[in-house]
Amino acid sequence: MVVAVESTGFTSRPAAESYVGGVCFKLGPPRLIGAELEWLTHHDRSPSDRPDLTSIAAALGPHAPKSLDPGSPARPLPSGSLVTVEPGGQIELSSAPHDSAVRLCEALASDERTLRALLATRSITAHAHAADSRRTARRLLQMPRYRAMEERFEEIGPFGKLMMCNTAAVQVSVDAGADVADVARRWNLLQAAGPALIAAFACSPRLRGIPPGDWASQRMRTWFELDRSRTIGPPESAASSADPIADYARWVLDVPLLCVRRDGPCWTAPPGATFADWVDGALDDEIGRRPTPDDLDYHLTTVFPAVRAVGHLEVRYFDTQPDDQWRSPIAALEALLATGEAVDAATAVAADTRERWIDAARQGLADGELRRAAAELLELAADFAADRGLAAGLGAASARCRRGENPVGERL
Repeated sequence: MVVAVESTGFTSRPAAESYVGGVCFKLGPPRLIGAELEWLTHHDRSPSDRPDLTSIAAALGPHAPKSLDPGSPARPLPSGSLVTVEPGGQIELSSAPHDSAVRLCEALASDERTLRALLATRSITAHAHAADSRRTARRLLQMPRYRAMEERFEEIGPFGKLMMCNTAAVQVSVDAGADVADVARRWNLLQAAGPALIAAFACSPRLRGIPPGDWASQRMRTWFELDRSRTIGPPESAASSADPIADYARWVLDVPLLCVRRDGPCWTAPPGATFADWVDGALDDEIGRRPTPDDLDYHLTTVFPAVRAVGHLEVRYFDTQPDDQWRSPIAALEALLATGEAVDAATAVAADTRERWIDAARQGLADGELRRAAAELLELAADFAADRGLAAGLGAASARCRRGENPVGERL
């Protein structure tokens, strides 16, 4: 039950936690799946240069996001996907939700073809690389949000700017669950399987500007090292949680503020202050008001755990995959969540590697335990997949993992 909050702002932590639970976990029979695909971009005439935002907006026309053209109608592509642009010029397709992975993949493939044709009109190419190994990180979008993020993360190291400007991912979204118990089963599987699936799909061992260190997924390294207070997730994620809704709400309020929206370009937040501090009145002198539901909605967009609750569950731990191999992460999650039997079997397979997030990003399939879990999870997914074509792709991915090869065919 969501506690009503006056428009003047939250004045108690329980009210804020209840609000988080209501907006982040929408309950109902799980039936939908969606995905976001990201690509790096460059100008064909000068591959070392990023395409300028004016050229991207002109190529996209009425599909350009409002971040590039405030007057754009921002129309979806013919199969329903919206186009967005990331801070370094990466292009992203955000699908409409679909009732099966096979329909989702068909729609995304169609919209990808349309997107590439649009970009080609301005000599722009999208590349399926999870990390940019050639170019120095440079932010193109000048929105206050991204300025505040870059300034905050620069206090920690280069990882924030690299993440924002030089990486690309596949994200998969699934319904939260029918009730609290169902949410817990689905949430715990996505947490348990995370490290093994990071290893299975890690394909970004090179990233220009990253500090020395061999990692199978330098993209995930940027996330884990830029600000662990907002990227590792609730402490309860390491173990099976009986109530992830309550756990997530508590965690969100204790994450430091990344920025506070204000009039003007400076959105700097008081250093080290959490959203709970703001609710409790500790920031009254600095901010001059208590946080509203809109403030909390915005704060929710500034936390980046591997599985993020945004009404549905957004799985954020997959590297962008070469060619059309982005289908396999989508198919894997649909299949592993398909039935109670599948969830239980997959959770058991992943039990021994569920806490090994950093190991997975660093070692990938070079680690024998992670390699075994990755191969078995994908084999299990192939068994439960409803579509034969997707099942074949999952079987091939499982065999690749057993050989210790990443998605681009490299042994690490």
